[in-house]
Amino acid sequence: MDNHNSQTGILLESGTNEIEIMEFTINGNLYGINVAKVREIIMSDQVKPMPHTHPVVEGIFKPRDILLTVVDLPMYLMGTPIEKTPKDLFIITNFNNLNIAFRVHTVEGISRISWENIQKPDKTVAGGEEGVATGIAQCKGKLVTILDFEKIVAEIAPETGIQISEIDKMGRRIRNETPIILAEDSILLSRMITQALEKAGYSCIHKFDNGQEAWDYLSKISEDDVVEKVGIVITDIEMPKMDGHHLTKLIKTNPVLNKVPVVIFSSLINPEMEVKGREVGADEQLSKPEIGHLVEVLDGLLMKVD
Repeated sequence: MDNHNSQTGILLESGTNEIEIMEFTINGNLYGINVAKVREIIMSDQVKPMPHTHPVVEGIFKPRDILLTVVDLPMYLMGTPIEKTPKDLFIITNFNNLNIAFRVHTVEGISRISWENIQKPDKTVAGGEEGVATGIAQCKGKLVTILDFEKIVAEIAPETGIQISEIDKMGRRIRNETPIILAEDSILLSRMITQALEKAGYSCIHKFDNGQEAWDYLSKISEDDVVEKVGIVITDIEMPKMDGHHLTKLIKTNPVLNKVPVVIFSSLINPEMEVKGREVGADEQLSKPEIGHLVEVLDGLLMKVD
C-alpha cells in the first residue's frame, strides 16, 4: 500500500465530516485506525530488539528511509505475549510527528463513513481515562473498535505526551479571562490541555466532548453575545459525531461567528491535512502535543483580536 494517502483519505473533500477507517484484526477481533494516520502496510521479519524498552516495544526496523519503533499491538491489547507468525502485518503510521509500526494479524480493508455514525464508547466499557477505544463504528454491518493510538503511544512513552513543564518555562503570566471553546473527545487530553491553559493564565475554558456538542453551543450565540461567550476555538480533528474540520467550516461560514479565530490542535497535522485545514478556514494548525506552542499561538491570535 505504498502512496496510500495519495489514493484515499487525502482526496476526501474538506469539511464533509467523513472518515476513512482501515479495519484490521487481532485474535479475530476487529479494530480500526483513521486512514489519515497510515503510511503503508508491510510484512517484515527484520525487527531488531532493543534493550531496556517497554515490554510491548518489539524493537526497531528500517524498511525504507525512516527508522521505526515497532509496537506489539496484540500484546498491548491482550496483556500477554501472543505468538508471532510470518503472516503478521505492520501498519506504518505517522501522527504527533512520530513514525511508528504496529504489529497486527490481518488487514481487512477500508470503509468510508460519517463521523455521525461513530459512537463514543459507554463508560462501562471505555474505561474512563484508561480506555483505549476512542469510538465504535459500524462498517459494512460489523462493529469496529477505533483505537486511540495517541494514548497507546503516550502510555508506552510518556515523554511523547503533553508536557506541563513547557508552561512552567514561560514564567509568570497574566490572568486572561477570554472565553475559550475546547472541542476534544479524549478525556485525558481534554483534562491535560485544560490544566496547561489554566496554568498559562487562561481561566475561562468551556470543554466539549466533540464537534457536535461545541457547535450546539456556538450556533445559539447571538451577534450581541459573541465577544462575551467565545474568544477563540481550539478543536481536535478526530471526534465522534462531528470532526474538527467540519466544525471549523461551520464556524467560518456562519455570519455571526466567522471572525472567531479557530485553532486546530491535532495529532494529524501534516502537509496534506494542513491543506484541508486551510480550505475550511482554520486560523492556525498545530501538532499535538506541543502545548507550549499552542499557548504562544493563543497569545498571538488574541493580541490581534484586541
